[in-house]
Amino acid sequence: MTRRQHPDHSGQAITFQKIEPYQGGALTLTSDAVDSDGWLSAEHSQAGDETSPPLSWSGPPGIVSYALVVEDPDAPRETPTVHWLMWNIPGALHALPAGIEPVAEPEGVGGAVQGLNSGGRPGWLGMAPPPGHGPHRYHFQIFGLDRRLDLSADTPLVELVNVLKGTTVAKGELVGAYEVRDPVMDAPSPARTGSYGRQPPEGQAPRPGRGGLDRDDVDRHAPHDPSGTVRPG
Repeated sequence: MTRRQHPDHSGQAITFQKIEPYQGGALTLTSDAVDSDGWLSAEHSQAGDETSPPLSWSGPPGIVSYALVVEDPDAPRETPTVHWLMWNIPGALHALPAGIEPVAEPEGVGGAVQGLNSGGRPGWLGMAPPPGHGPHRYHFQIFGLDRRLDLSADTPLVELVNVLKGTTVAKGELVGAYEVRDPVMDAPSPARTGSYGRQPPEGQAPRPGRGGLDRDDVDRHAPHDPSGTVRPG
C-alpha cells in the first residue's frame, strides 16, 4: 500500500483571496512584531513566549466590526495552517495589544470572539515551521464588516469565509516571515576553515579540519596530491 505523502506546501488559496469587499474598501494593517525586512519576531513562536502579536489598522469610516484571520500557506499540509481567528472586534477599535488571552471571549477586546486555530484551541497559535523547510509567510488578514456576526466560537474557518463574502466592506493584509533553520543541513561546512565556517578568536589557533580547497579539485573536496590521494588537513 502506497503511503500518502504530505505536500511541500498547501495548494489552497488563503481567505484574503476569497473575499472581495462589496464596497471595494481597503484597510492598512501594521504590527510592531514585523521588522523592516518583513520578519516576524520569534517572541510569538512556539519556541518563544507564544504570545499573540500586536496589530493596528486604519481604514474607511462606518465599519461595524472587524474579523481577523491569520494563515500560513507554506505549511506542508493540504490546507493553510490557521494561526488565529477573531471576529466581532468593535468597529471603534483600531488596535489589538500583544498577549491576548487564548480563550474564546478574551477580556478587554469589546466582546470579540476568538475561534479555533489549527491546534484546536482558541486564540493565537505560535509559529513552528518544520526545521529546514525555508521561510514561512504568515498572512495577517483583517476584514471590515457591516455588522456583528452571530457565530459560536467553534465555527470553522470555511463557515466564517462564507459569512465574510456577504458582509465585508473593506480588507487589508500584512505578511510576516519566520524560519527555523535545520541544525545539520544549515550548519556552516567545516571543510572551508576547519572551524565550522567561523574564524577563530584572535590569538587562538583554528580547529583541525579538512583544510582549504584546491583550484584543480573538480569535485571541490579536500586538498589532494596530483595522484588523487587526499592530503591531511
